[in-house]
Parts: sequence; C-alpha cells; structure tokens
Amino acid sequence: MKPLILVFVASLLAGTALPARADSLRCSGGFADVGDSRLSVLYKCGEPTLADSYCSPVYYAPGAPYLPAPLAGPGIPCLVVDEWIYDRGPGNLTATVRFMWGRVQSISYGRVPR
Repeated sequence: MKPLILVFVASLLAGTALPARADSLRCSGGFADVGDSRLSVLYKCGEPTLADSYCSPVYYAPGAPYLPAPLAGPGIPCLVVDEWIYDRGPGNLTATVRFMWGRVQSISYGRVPR
C-alpha cells in the first residue's frame, strides 16, 4: 500500500511542477518570449551577435506560386523578416530570434544559423 501512495504523491507533484518555457530566451534582463517587440528583446538581451533582414516570399492563394525575393519590388509587397543570432557562451547552443511585423515570431536553438 505504501509504494502505491508514494507513486501517487510523486505523480501529483510532477504534474504540479512548473512547465518548461518553450519558445523563450533567457537573458540577463529577463526572458524574451514570442510576441515581444524588438525594443523589448534589445532591452532584455542586448545587441545580437549577428542580425539579418530579408524579404520573404509572398503567397497570394493556396497553390499559387510564390514570388522570390529578387522579383519582389516596389510594386509587389513582401514580408520583411529579421533574424537576430545570440551567442550564449561556451557550452550553450546559439539562439536565433525571428521577427515578423516587429514582433518575435519564433525562437530556435542550434549550432549554426541556416
């Protein structure tokens, strides 16, 4: 009976543990999360190691061909995407923060930028 109670209590405690922060970046000024503005990320994490901005292809309808960045010009809108890379020090993976419309769209971790 005691082992059954211990298993129940352990599973209850495991269920009440704090969830892992998915899609967030821990910085010296706090956590940068999806939905944060560029200014907020700069305030929390400082200047990125590398930053890039590019014109993402625009899709008009399902199945319609997309417009590659070189063809998207003043008459054809494109979605500007910013990517900031943070080197988090030895033993940690680099973090890539992707912005769309001035807000964090995603945060991913990896060894090298794509």
